[in-house]
Amino acid sequence: MKRTTTLLKPSLILILIFIISTTQSFSQSVATYDIVFTSVWNSTDHGALPPGPHWSKLVGANHNGNVTFLQMGQTASAGIERIAEDGVNSVFKNNEVDPTIPTDTQQYIDGNSLGSATGTITISDLEVSEDFPLLTLVSMIAPSPDWMIAVNSIDLRVGGDWNSSINIDLFPYDAGTDNGTSYTSPDNNNIGGIITSLVNVGPFNNQKIGTLSITLKSVVLSDKDAAFDNSIKVFPNPNKGVFTINNESQNFIKHLKLYDTYGNEIKNITTNSRLITSTVQLENLSSGLYFLKLTSQEGYVSAKKIIVE
Repeated sequence: MKRTTTLLKPSLILILIFIISTTQSFSQSVATYDIVFTSVWNSTDHGALPPGPHWSKLVGANHNGNVTFLQMGQTASAGIERIAEDGVNSVFKNNEVDPTIPTDTQQYIDGNSLGSATGTITISDLEVSEDFPLLTLVSMIAPSPDWMIAVNSIDLRVGGDWNSSINIDLFPYDAGTDNGTSYTSPDNNNIGGIITSLVNVGPFNNQKIGTLSITLKSVVLSDKDAAFDNSIKVFPNPNKGVFTINNESQNFIKHLKLYDTYGNEIKNITTNSRLITSTVQLENLSSGLYFLKLTSQEGYVSAKKIIVE
């Protein structure tokens, strides 16, 4: 483990659904995600498969930037070595993740294994605090000398917002701890090796071995976000594209953004002012439902649904 001080443009559809169902704004405090690893490991792209192909448990952690559990181009830790070579997670959990909780890591993530070459591993309802937004995951390609899939410090937040959807193509990695060249090579310990890509290194070619889908399910308001949201009033609503914003808080508004129901940004206004009372004129908008997001200088967020008639 090394202590040290990623991808789609986020769609707001899931966040907006949450706003409609709760009549509150989305939060930057705690987000709930579903994570799905889909394996496409096959003999055409990844060489003749070994007897009993399977995946070890998909494990990892969500953490901050003060800790890194694995890094491509660097030496694998003892915990990552045990996962990549044997599918054993105890060293990684007990010696590397647990000692960093709660200062730098929120939790150890303990996903299921997959007993076949293809299929899915799902981690449901993972709660992530804004203080620990980086996601690291790893699973062994089994059997193999020390081959694995891994993601390092995927940021679940972008621009101060929770990412609503992240999709990553996964490719095989060599942990650098064993010199074996085939799925069933005998143990051949390698000291001082580094984690490297196996793209176009036999038995693999340049095709992905799987995908990782990370989907936002819901968010929970922090007290400060809720207080800020309750202080923002929009009227009239419904309207004809002209409405007034009343800010009853002491917070300065950094910017306002307006989105349609597809998550497309329609308007972006930078203010850096109290905006105690401000009128927004958008008469050219088509009739329909829109969402107004206001962000304070402190990072508090309020989101309101706007109905244009």
